[in-house]
Order: sequence, then C-alpha cells, then structure tokens
Amino acid sequence: MKNVAQRAELQAQRAAALAARLEDWLQVEGDERALDVGAGTGAFAFAIAPRVREVVALEIDEGMAAQARADAPPNVEVVVGDGEHLPFEDFSFDLSATLRTLHHTKRPELLVAELVRVTKPGGTILVVDQLAPNDPLASFELTRFEHARDPSTTRILADVDLRGLFDSNNLVLRREEVLRESRDIEAYLDLAGCEGPERERARNLAPSGYEAVVGWYVLSR
Repeated sequence: MKNVAQRAELQAQRAAALAARLEDWLQVEGDERALDVGAGTGAFAFAIAPRVREVVALEIDEGMAAQARADAPPNVEVVVGDGEHLPFEDFSFDLSATLRTLHHTKRPELLVAELVRVTKPGGTILVVDQLAPNDPLASFELTRFEHARDPSTTRILADVDLRGLFDSNNLVLRREEVLRESRDIEAYLDLAGCEGPERERARNLAPSGYEAVVGWYVLSR
C-alpha cells in the first residue's frame, strides 16, 4: 500500500499542475463526457473534472483504482478495465486521454485504436507519454532501465513510433510539445517500490544525468 500512497501523492501534485496546463491545452465547453485510460490514482481525471460534465477513469490496477475512487469528485466514475479492450460503446466520449500509460501496455497500437473507437467523430484525443531516443541502442538501454525499475514497463516508444500510430488511425495532430523532466534517481526508484538487488541493478542501469523526455500530443478524431 505504501507504493500506492506514494503514487497517489505524486498524482495529486500532477493534478494541480495538469489543471493549469489543461486550461491552455484543451478547449472544452463544459458538457463533454471525458475518458481517462490508465488513470492511475486519478491525476488527469481529477484535473479535467471541474471543466466537463462527466469523467470515466479506467485503471487496470485494482489498488490504484480503489485509491482513485476514494478521492474522486462526484462527476468522476472509476472503473477497473484494460485499455487494450475498452468496455465502452463506439463514439461514447467527446474527449479521450491516456497519460504516461502507453509504455506500460503490451500492445500500444491496440490502446490507441481503442481510444479512436470510443471517441466521437470530431472529438479530441490527448496522448502523453515518455519518449525514447530515435537511436535504437539508446532506446533499448532506456527501456532496459525503466523495466528494471518497474517491471510493468514494456517498451518506451520514440516520437516517430507515436506518429506512426496516429497516422495509421487517421488522427490529425493539432498540437505537440516535448518536455524534459529532471528526475532524482533514488526518489524515482522509491516511487516504483524498487528495493533490494533489483534496486541496485536498476541504479546501475540508470543513464548518467537521467532526465525523462515526455511528449504531449493533442489530436482530432
């Protein structure tokens, strides 16, 4: 439970920053139904909730979902489910988002396709995720470190990979930004609950002067 609590604290911090950022990034009218796939303990769902009619926050981890449900505002519904197989009808949402989730799913192409399926024509999709370098070796080494830190990590995609997913789903890229986030390695390992021999291995694999590169993409359905 310690790890869930740590993630919840981080999500709360992110929610405050997200709320300010989303004011600029997402133009909404107030009557939208929004979807947050890979919601964690609720950062995006809670940040967007005051600006829309309803939010559905989907999270595959039952512990995180329970934490999100306990803290959720009245217009946020938290459900347990798999982002690669969304339990929603076609065209169910005006706005769909997945933040920092694609590198934890085995089939990111399925998750993106599912986001497209459940979003109304003319709707908005927000994708935010850590980016790998274009160099294959550097990309492999980054994924190896992140997987050692958190075994739920599958593969970190490069910007070109994400653009390929967007193009294959006929999404129109409306806005993008790449941010760099400095990370304290020890705190980052703590967040994942990485201890013992696994922690030492992950520490040895950490890139020198590690900072995460995160891509933000706003797309039209």
